[in-house]
Amino acid sequence: MRQEYETFSAEETFAIGKELGMAAGPGEVFCLSGDLGVGKTVFTKGFAAGLGISEPVSSPTFTIVQEYQGRIPFYHFDVYRIADPEEMYEIGYEDYVYGQGACMIEWAELIEELIPENAMRIVIEKNPEKGTQYRKITIK
Repeated sequence: MRQEYETFSAEETFAIGKELGMAAGPGEVFCLSGDLGVGKTVFTKGFAAGLGISEPVSSPTFTIVQEYQGRIPFYHFDVYRIADPEEMYEIGYEDYVYGQGACMIEWAELIEELIPENAMRIVIEKNPEKGTQYRKITIK
């Protein structure tokens, strides 16, 4: 399955994330990639809203993982600062990924060897020629 979306505002990017969050189920893993400032956190906030989470969601850059409770648990990872994938085991990575919640992993390409085969891949890209707010979101 491959879906592509084009958005022209942060609100539209949020809405695509929310739609995906509404459909997410226990044990699903989502890998989110894109350059700095492309809207990964906006997308993730929408995803959390789709899970029924009303508390503020922020990027866990310094804590690696943030936990939220919605209709199912939501585990938001940011592995940008991981120096060695082995660090993931120290925080109980497998308990999250193979647990009963949904996981969103930003910068998942940095821990590729730890990602389950059935993980959903989400790539957000800019294209300045189409405007500063334009985003192409590919989900596969």
